Amino acid sequence: MSGDAHPSELGEFLKARRARLSPRTVGLPDTGARRRVKGLRREEVALLASISTDYYTRLEQGRRPASAPVLDVLARVLHLNDDERAYLFELAGRDAARPRRQAAQRVRPQLRRLLSELTTTPAVILGRRMDILAWNRMSAALFTDFAKVPEKKRNYVWLLFADPSIRALHADWERMARDTVAMLRMEAGRNPEDQRMASLVGELSVRYDDFRRWWGEHQVSLRGKFAKVLCHPVAGELTLDWDALACTGDPDQQLIVWTAEPGTPSHDGLRILASWAAGTARPGTPYRG
Repeated sequence: MSGDAHPSELGEFLKARRARLSPRTVGLPDTGARRRVKGLRREEVALLASISTDYYTRLEQGRRPASAPVLDVLARVLHLNDDERAYLFELAGRDAARPRRQAAQRVRPQLRRLLSELTTTPAVILGRRMDILAWNRMSAALFTDFAKVPEKKRNYVWLLFADPSIRALHADWERMARDTVAMLRMEAGRNPEDQRMASLVGELSVRYDDFRRWWGEHQVSLRGKFAKVLCHPVAGELTLDWDALACTGDPDQQLIVWTAEPGTPSHDGLRILASWAAGTARPGTPYRG
């Protein structure tokens, strides 16, 4: 602790800082409807910070102490500068030292080599928060051209909810999305201070009612093996097995592959997709294989 807490002043400071922001400022949809309060609502701040509205309300009312990780997330959500962030921590009686940032993930060389060898099998390398770190040409042909997706949005969960073409690709999108949310929550439990995780969950919660509801159910699941049915415009209906292969050198990286039983229509469909992908790719077309 850096000193005595001043809960009432902390609450007033939080109110003032959320009042100066608009939904558009923090990347939320602005419907244009008349708002009863100036700036962001309490529930919007809570969602962006990945905490409950009740928890945030108690903070503003001075009825709940704030932990350092929560303060750090709120400082980011409320777009505080360094001086404002230090003041926020001072009001809460907390040490304002910045938490250590996780180093950016780099794809393990052995995983990249394996990925480049998979010419007829869709595959991606997922990192923390299910970020898409690398992919091969087949996965781009199956899902989307990941190279055209902004790097900050190159996340499997985000694309599953935000990309209409990927939604339409899944014959049973709801089941797949629920499973994916459960996998993300399992990872969030292992890394409770991950600021980027909090940002991802907060933004998805605000934008998508389904995500917010399923996240609130607290279902958890490991990335493992299961089947999915895809309706691809070129390859037709595909029943594919998803397998997650862990990297011993970095447990936070996994090679995800989609395969089909040999001799099945889905296996033939992957061969059609491989031929199509090879025929449409221009020489030198970049991809993360």
